[in-house]
Amino acid sequence: MSLATQDIFSLKGNVALVTGASGVLGSQFARALSRAGAKVVLAARRIENMTGLAQSIRDEGGIASVVRLDVVEKSSIEKCFDLCESEMQGPVDIVVNNSGLATPSTLLEQNESDWDSVFGVNLTGAMLVAKEASKRLIKSEHTGSIINIASILGLRQGTGVSAYAASKAALIQLTKQQALEWARHGIRVNAIAPGYIETDLNREFFASDQGKALVKRIPMRRLGDQSELDGALLLLASSAGKFMTGSVLTVDGGHLVSGL
Repeated sequence: MSLATQDIFSLKGNVALVTGASGVLGSQFARALSRAGAKVVLAARRIENMTGLAQSIRDEGGIASVVRLDVVEKSSIEKCFDLCESEMQGPVDIVVNNSGLATPSTLLEQNESDWDSVFGVNLTGAMLVAKEASKRLIKSEHTGSIINIASILGLRQGTGVSAYAASKAALIQLTKQQALEWARHGIRVNAIAPGYIETDLNREFFASDQGKALVKRIPMRRLGDQSELDGALLLLASSAGKFMTGSVLTVDGGHLVSGL
């Protein structure tokens, strides 16, 4: 890779906020952004789950801080951004809306409270965080990039995941609406729709007969690795994707196009 190619993916001087940073994918996103040069703010409801990650990033020479955030509470969001700006001495110009919730259930068995909770975190929370980021970017006359983490289940169907799938479909449409409204302010909004990514939480399931059968329906015949989301993330976060807004990047081994 040439130096010129490396430069367009550089995030040096940027401040990135990753919500849901206590989870597996959030941790991966935070590391990738830091390694590209961004100062990273790790945000989630459980601070204790992020302290080790923050220290690990610092040990690698990065800059990281930890902030408690509940994405469904406006006061928590405002406080989070205040702390980000104070600790990082500048506005948040990259937001990775990664907080997510799933309550597997068939529609007939779906609890209405669980349905509301899934939409509260996956859709309303993402909207509130992006709105707060954009208000501050516009006020400070800064450009920025907002990356909503959707799912291929927002573009296809799956059994027993109706609330999750519907919320991710709505998030994809929200991404496009945000992109349309905020483009004139220099704020880009895009989404990543991951397919099945192997994590510690699902490894046992994918080792089962049912899981193996699912993997066989993926054209590449394997699960994705967490690090295989880094390319899409850095493209959307950096100047490499500066003419991209309203895009949805699928990273799924071809699962979506297979129709299976």
